[in-house]
Amino acid sequence: MPRTHPPLDPELAAALTVVHRHLSPTITAEDIEELRVNPLFAVPDEDLTRDGTIHLRNRSVPGPAGASEVSLLVLRPVGLAAGAPIFYYMHGGGMIIGNNRTGVGAVLDWAVDIGAIVVSVEYRLAPEHPDPAPIEDCYAGLLGTHRLATEIGGDPNRIVVTGASAGGGLAAGVALLARDRGGPQPLGQLLMCPMLDDRFITPSSRELDGAGIWDTTSNMTGWNALLGERRGGSDVSIYTAPARATDLTGLPTSFVDVGSVETFRDEDIHYAARLLQAGVQTELHVWPGGFHGFDGIAPQAALSRTASATRTAWVRRLLTAG
Repeated sequence: MPRTHPPLDPELAAALTVVHRHLSPTITAEDIEELRVNPLFAVPDEDLTRDGTIHLRNRSVPGPAGASEVSLLVLRPVGLAAGAPIFYYMHGGGMIIGNNRTGVGAVLDWAVDIGAIVVSVEYRLAPEHPDPAPIEDCYAGLLGTHRLATEIGGDPNRIVVTGASAGGGLAAGVALLARDRGGPQPLGQLLMCPMLDDRFITPSSRELDGAGIWDTTSNMTGWNALLGERRGGSDVSIYTAPARATDLTGLPTSFVDVGSVETFRDEDIHYAARLLQAGVQTELHVWPGGFHGFDGIAPQAALSRTASATRTAWVRRLLTAG
C-alpha cells in the first residue's frame, strides 16, 4: 500500500517548493556538520534586539553532571515592569542542530505583545552529547531560570515552558521532570509540533519519504544520534521520549499543535488526547495542510498567521487566568 498523507495547503506548497531548492527534506548523519554552519540558521543580534527595543543578555547557570554550566539567552522588552511572566524556550533542530537563537523570534513576538521575558536555553547536541545530556541541560536551565527570575525582572511563579520540534519534546520532558523531581512547576506548557516518540509506531511517523520538512529518514537520523542502539528499545526514559510516559497527571495546562502533513502528527495528537484523559486542561490544533515548521518558513501565509494568533491568544488567556 502506498504511503498517503493529506494534501498540503496550496500557499504552503508553493513556499515549500522554494525551500527545497536550499534545504532537503531528508537529513542523514553525513549532513549534520554542514547544516550546523548553514547561514539559514544564523540569527544576528540585531534581529533579536529589534532596533533597541529588546535588551539582550547572556547568562550562565549551574549545569547538570557532565556540564559545568548551561548558557541562557535572556531577552527582555525595554521598559517592561518587574514581575513579568517568563517564556522558557527550547529550540528545535532534531536534537542535532540549532542553538538558543534558533526560532526564538516567534516566542519574542509573544513577549512583546503580552509583556514577558524570554529565556532560551543552550543545550548540548547529539551525537557528540547523547541522551540524557540535552534533557538534563534543559532541566538545569529551568532551575537556573527560576533562581534568576526576580533578578531579571520576572515572576518565578509564572514560567511557561515552550519549544518547537525537538524543543517541544524537550519542553514536555522538562515538565515531566519538574513534576517528578519536585522542581519549579511551570504555569503552562506550549508544545509546537513536538518530537515525542523514538519508536516510529504511528502511521505519520512513516508517511513522509523525501517530502515535506523533516521526513522519516531525518527523524531516524535525529533519534539515532540521540539514543544510538537504544532507539526503539525498552531502555529509553519518558523524559527523553515523553510519548512513552504512562502517567500524565499533574502536568500544567497545555497547548499542543502540529501540521497535518508532518512526521509528528499522530504522536502529538495522541499525547494531547492522553493529557486530556489525565485531567490536564489541553488545547490541540492540527493545522490543515501544514508541513513541519511551516509558520517559521512561510510566516506571511494565511495558515501561519492563524497559527501564530492562536498561540498568542492561548498564552494571553493562560497568563490572565494565572
